[in-house]
Amino acid sequence: MSRQIIHTEKAPKAIGPYSQAIHIGNLVYTAGQVGLDPATMELVPGGIEEQTRQVLANLGHVLAAAGSNMNGVIKTTVFLKDMNDFAKMNAIYAEVFTENPPARSTVAVAGLPKGALVEIECVALV
Repeated sequence: MSRQIIHTEKAPKAIGPYSQAIHIGNLVYTAGQVGLDPATMELVPGGIEEQTRQVLANLGHVLAAAGSNMNGVIKTTVFLKDMNDFAKMNAIYAEVFTENPPARSTVAVAGLPKGALVEIECVALV
C-alpha cells in the first residue's frame, strides 16, 4: 500500500520535518494544526476561540487537499495549553462537528509550538 504526502498552500506550511498529512488507504492522518494564519505564519490575534476557529479551518484545508472533509473525521486529539480553556474550545469545536461528532481525546500540555493555546490533529476517511 502506498502513502501519499498531502500538502496545501491553504494551510500553514510545516514548521519542522513533518508533512501536513499522510493519505494511506482510505484514511488520512493529519499533523497537529495550531492557529497560524497560512499567509503570515503567525498566530491569529485573539484568544482560544479565534485560535480554535483557525485550527479547524486549517484542518479543513488539509483534509480537502486529501480528498476528505470535516464530515469524514473519525478521531481527533486536542492539545490545550490550559484546561481552563476547555469550555471555550469545546463551544467552537461543536460549531464544526454538529452531528455524529468524531471520537476525541483532549489533554493539557506544558506548551505548544509558537506559544499556541490549542493544537488539534485528526484521522479522517477519504
